[in-house]
Amino acid sequence: MAQPVNIAASLPQMARERPDQPAIVETVGRDAAGQRLFATLTFAELDARTDQIARGFEQLGLRPGERIVVMVKPSRDFFAVMFGLWKAGLVPVLIDPGLGRKQLKQCLAEVAPDGFIGVPLAQLARVVLGWGRPTVRHIITVGRRWLWRGVTLDEVLRRGEPGGPVMAATRGEDLAAVLFTSGSTGVAKGVSYQHRHFIAQVELIRDTYGIQPGEIDLPTFPPFALFDPALGMTTILPQMDFTRPAEVNPLELSELIGQFAVTNVFGSPALLATVSRDAQRTGARWPTVRRVISAGAPASVATLERMRLLLADGAQVFTPYGATECMPVSNIGSREVLEDTRQLTERGAGVCVGHVVAPNDVRIIAVTDAPLADWRGATELPPGEIGEICVLGPTATLGYFNRPQADALAKIRAGERLWHRMGDTGYVDTQGRLWYCGRKSHRVQMADRVLHTAPVEEVLNTHPAVRRTALVPVRVAGEVQPLVCVEREPGQAMPQAQLFAELQRMAQPFKITRFLVHPAFPVDIRHNAKIGRETLAAWAQERA
Repeated sequence: MAQPVNIAASLPQMARERPDQPAIVETVGRDAAGQRLFATLTFAELDARTDQIARGFEQLGLRPGERIVVMVKPSRDFFAVMFGLWKAGLVPVLIDPGLGRKQLKQCLAEVAPDGFIGVPLAQLARVVLGWGRPTVRHIITVGRRWLWRGVTLDEVLRRGEPGGPVMAATRGEDLAAVLFTSGSTGVAKGVSYQHRHFIAQVELIRDTYGIQPGEIDLPTFPPFALFDPALGMTTILPQMDFTRPAEVNPLELSELIGQFAVTNVFGSPALLATVSRDAQRTGARWPTVRRVISAGAPASVATLERMRLLLADGAQVFTPYGATECMPVSNIGSREVLEDTRQLTERGAGVCVGHVVAPNDVRIIAVTDAPLADWRGATELPPGEIGEICVLGPTATLGYFNRPQADALAKIRAGERLWHRMGDTGYVDTQGRLWYCGRKSHRVQMADRVLHTAPVEEVLNTHPAVRRTALVPVRVAGEVQPLVCVEREPGQAMPQAQLFAELQRMAQPFKITRFLVHPAFPVDIRHNAKIGRETLAAWAQERA
């Protein structure tokens, strides 16, 4: 009989090879003397606990293939629940709780969950707002159960005693999870992940970054840390609001890095901007960190410059390019950015996202907003020409859950293969490097030309009085015109008229003359890094 293909299968392997190595270390507070308190699960303990949870799920009548929404704060319980679900052959559904009531209800209606595992606050919201009411049969509370029906996670654990190892006989093509996108460019969509996609992601991440078993990871976006057990890494969970990475306390991270000799950090560009500004002021250092992995949006050159002072010699910030639907596609390190590509970026070339990660295949096609049912209908573009980025590879998911129209817009069939349209514009240079030019939906189309966001913004972002910019379209006298929203660098007192005059000179190659200062750009809830351009465009239109 073939061995199960299951992302959770790595856990018993690590429990055998590294039984006493901590798998999860959670910061749970401080004692009376102010010393940090931690709760730890070794790989052997995590493996045993997830077996127990999986058996408990079976005793409660949960069956392989059922979809279970998980709304649990990053913690030991979060990891245990996720791996328990996978071991039982169940399908976790992850949705950002900050999406807002309307989007959350729509996402839950689309996925039609069979069960709901959540902390008391999430359960209360489910009851009051009617989330999943027509379909949810299994209700499990992580914490105290109040007035709603169902059981607690502690009861699940009790029902799972005693028993042996559990591992559902899942296949590579079986549904493993539904992960919703951040909704930063529209309504959030549920991406259908098969078990083989997770296995491929682990392999690509390990090989791309040279991650070794025994390393220590400090993730500030815990869903990425779900790969840690498969990589043999210890996960250190900090005390922070994971929905607001830009507001992280840098001292919290620095102390944990020093205490546990952390080797790997995952952080969004917004978080890196915060910690690097603090380090510039305080002189803080991360001496043991070998690599920082940053995703969600490109990190600014200014942030990478400051991070270079924070990290030890030889350590870098790596930026994998990809999306919820396909990750990683390409990769670039801060050394190459600072020593080479930044000069081109600051002259309007867009943002280099590095060489394609093998065995991915990336092609650039002519931009169209229409569906492309067959690859023969796509027009491939030569190096240097901007078009839409398309990817074929082992981590490219096959579609969205219950979203056939979105599938039609995002997938192109080529025989037995399925290309994923990233929804981004870009090009490949003569060295084979991939360059990002912005979201396809954010390009500004005028009667005589098209402007892409990244080439324009990265030029203007070099101005010392500018924190960041956003190119948006506005309609003036019936015609579309480009306008740049500007968020000023804190502490810069340059008069607005002078700032706009200097930005207009910098934007002369793009023929942009309209600028507006915005007090604080709206950003996505997941990484606090993707700019809410649709919101900015509506705001700018009112003032154009």
